[in-house]
Amino acid sequence: MFLKYFIVTVVTVSCVRSAEKPSKVIPPYVKQCIRNDPKLVDCIIQALNHIKPYLKQGIKEIELPPVEPFKLDSLSLALTGGTNGYKITLKDIDAYGASDFIIQKIIAHSNSPFEGKIKIPRMTLDAKYLSSGVLLVIPATGNGTFHADLDDIWVNIKGNISNYKKKSKEYYRLDNLDIELDIKKSHMKVSNINNNRIIGEATNLFLAENSQEVIQVMMPQLRPKLTDIIIRIINQLLSNVSTDVFYKN
Repeated sequence: MFLKYFIVTVVTVSCVRSAEKPSKVIPPYVKQCIRNDPKLVDCIIQALNHIKPYLKQGIKEIELPPVEPFKLDSLSLALTGGTNGYKITLKDIDAYGASDFIIQKIIAHSNSPFEGKIKIPRMTLDAKYLSSGVLLVIPATGNGTFHADLDDIWVNIKGNISNYKKKSKEYYRLDNLDIELDIKKSHMKVSNINNNRIIGEATNLFLAENSQEVIQVMMPQLRPKLTDIIIRIINQLLSNVSTDVFYKN
């Protein structure tokens, strides 16, 4: 008799458990928050800090490539005017350090754009370098390699997030993003310019004395390129993680 009741009990419990809704699988790169937590913004900052090492290495399961290095195609810069003005083109740019961002502030309200302030302690850029024109009265046409150290970078961001349904689940999407960059310190140099020491020294002298001006010339091209890449990275993540996974309740 005992054996009979034991078997009935086991079967009943098994049936009840099989009928229960399966629990959510929380990816290791997601740190959950409580939806109505009065300190939700603080939790979001912690969640963003939590995901940094995963962004650095990439997340294969959602086909998110590593953000280190952060790749840009090219920048074309006219640094001096005139018919023979000095122009440089940077190609195949690899940027390192973007995933070391530090969230300083986030302001988020329902039905309005979010705002944030981010610090990146240091970024380095490595690229192929091509130049043309005259620099410091020296013909400076050549090619070589370019390196830059950018320190104490401040990024102001503003954007809008919406939600949509896919396969009966709700997802977030970053619709637009505006970024403003303030690079406090910079050091740039070129090397291997046609194996021509004079052109190399003249170029490095110019870059040493005018690095901030070069940064300002970069900005109109750099800002939209960075914005497009950031939107693509964020939406690759958001399109693979439904909104309910971000919250504990």
